[in-house]
Amino acid sequence: MIGPCQGSYPGSNPGRRILFQRKESSTKSQSFYIRLTFYILMNPNLIQEGYIPFDKSWTIRMGVLDLVNGYSDSIGFLKKHYEDLGDDLQALYRASVQWNSGEQIDVGESGTLYRFLKFASWKLGNDKEFVLQGTLKDRTICDNPEIIDWPLEQLLTLDNGTSQWASASVLMGNPERIENSPYKLQVTYGAVDHWKTEREKGDIWTPRHDDTILAQASAYLGWLKEGKMDFTPQQAEDYCFARAFDVMTAEEGEELWPSLRGHESDRIAEMEQALGQEEVTSKDHRVIQAVVMSTMRHIKINYPNSVNKSWPQFWRFLMDFSQL
Repeated sequence: MIGPCQGSYPGSNPGRRILFQRKESSTKSQSFYIRLTFYILMNPNLIQEGYIPFDKSWTIRMGVLDLVNGYSDSIGFLKKHYEDLGDDLQALYRASVQWNSGEQIDVGESGTLYRFLKFASWKLGNDKEFVLQGTLKDRTICDNPEIIDWPLEQLLTLDNGTSQWASASVLMGNPERIENSPYKLQVTYGAVDHWKTEREKGDIWTPRHDDTILAQASAYLGWLKEGKMDFTPQQAEDYCFARAFDVMTAEEGEELWPSLRGHESDRIAEMEQALGQEEVTSKDHRVIQAVVMSTMRHIKINYPNSVNKSWPQFWRFLMDFSQL
């Protein structure tokens, strides 16, 4: 559901809660990268054998930067790997091809891709029309072109505190850098720096695999082997996994990441419901992945293909884990 922007500046309560979380996160982030290096060293097969997808957050940022700066390398990369891509990256390929064609732009179910390209369309003075699929059609998303002139802190108050509008602004040239910024905004800063550095050298950007899924998959394998969960959630995409394994409570998740209320589902409520179901009715990819990994009982998943949004290799990973 596209509607008027809801946010305030300066210092709305959601903004203050995000700022509080940012200040706590720097030490955890250092610990995360140390732990991630350990995961990669201990589980090289996860990447080498194709169990871990490309990082959709990173790849979408590279794709948008290519698109608005007149490069086609992302289109070639996505076309080459199309069959192995998750739904959001397949949507990126389609949208990239459609961007200069005059056609409507199909962003699939990706809120990230929609916000990035919508912001770019406003910023460039284009009148692009977008096609939204699945649950994205029912999500409340800002539809105010005046936000292209807002500072990052104000953009961070929109749509339940998502950082996607702020990231869109940075991708479109906003030079602001917020200290102790949200995780995904940090990813955007790194993406812009990497993209510019490679282009200045005459090279193209380097693809990455999904660190979030790698960390969760590795922690899951450790749980199967040791019987205990060793996992520290770093950002909102870790919530469902962390909640499923009792690493954090619903209240803690909402306090840290208010934007969880506005994803493919209300992930706070959706997780509580799914954890008690014998027949999981959720269509949310992260909810399904987390519940399936955490339960040892037989459950029915009504929408098993939903996992393709972020982790198309998920079911193969579960089937093959004993061989890793």
